[in-house]
Amino acid sequence: MRPRATVVLDGFGVLESLRWHDGALWFCDLAHGTVHRWDTRGEPETVAEVPGRAGGLGWLPDGRMLVASMDGHCVYRREPDGSLVVHADLKDIAGGPVNDMFVDRLGRAYVGNFGFDYHGFVRRQPNSMLYVPPGPPRTPLACLSPEGELLGLSEPLVFPNGLFLLDDEQRTDEGPTLLVAETLAMRLTAIPVLPDGRFGPPRPWAPLIPSALWRSLNHPGLLGRVTRRVSALLDRPAIAARSASPIAPDGIAPGRGGTAWVANALRGECVRVGPGGAILDRVSTSQQTLSCLVAGPDGNTLYAATTPTDDPERAASLGGSRLEAYVLPT
Repeated sequence: MRPRATVVLDGFGVLESLRWHDGALWFCDLAHGTVHRWDTRGEPETVAEVPGRAGGLGWLPDGRMLVASMDGHCVYRREPDGSLVVHADLKDIAGGPVNDMFVDRLGRAYVGNFGFDYHGFVRRQPNSMLYVPPGPPRTPLACLSPEGELLGLSEPLVFPNGLFLLDDEQRTDEGPTLLVAETLAMRLTAIPVLPDGRFGPPRPWAPLIPSALWRSLNHPGLLGRVTRRVSALLDRPAIAARSASPIAPDGIAPGRGGTAWVANALRGECVRVGPGGAILDRVSTSQQTLSCLVAGPDGNTLYAATTPTDDPERAASLGGSRLEAYVLPT
């Protein structure tokens, strides 16, 4: 049997962007536009209310927090007095809601976006219809300087989502490597980051869908139409819960030995993935999982942000998003 996480906090809209900072767990509720801090004891505190729904989180070297505004198409900076000021305007870059964000130790922020109105689409059509050729719209990642200036844009990606810098063992000659979850492509992609903040060419790191299924899903002919139709018919939580593939990576986090923990947006689980797509561990959660992180006072707890739906309008009224936790074996 798979190990199972237990619920430690409940009653949120859509929890996302788990981060460990200054001895506490931080996260966003993107359905309500709030940022929370939890010291793993008692109740979490609300530290900010963000116009346009709070998305990705990070911190500058001087301790000021950065938070993405999904519908505001910008990144805010929280000043010492608690006020929010625009750190970077992404309206000319983001083709949809601004999404997850990673801030490195130098204060450079790597920010993704949906590329289109994803929730508007899936409210009208099955998710599988996104793969009717030419497929989902693509969109770049942005690299921002510590001052909020645009340093570089990646090649267009398929719904860039969770991201982090790989450890030194996986650096390229050009510099560090950014690992990115392309949610709708169901893969993890590695992108070199050049010293000036520009990006090198992306390369595959871990496919999370069988290659034959991926080809069928995107086929322009009868095979594609049948595959997408069958996929729509099978798009039920009870069916997904009994399946091990594919994996739609949402949030991702470093795992031991150069691996990545992946929050699976299709079902209730976190999956540890190695280069090439090897599945090394699976931890079950109670609901579809949008973010994960290995952290905690002892650094050995896998936290997972779960939700009954990622649709922010429905989730705001349901209040069913949870924080779940599992202590990893040593």
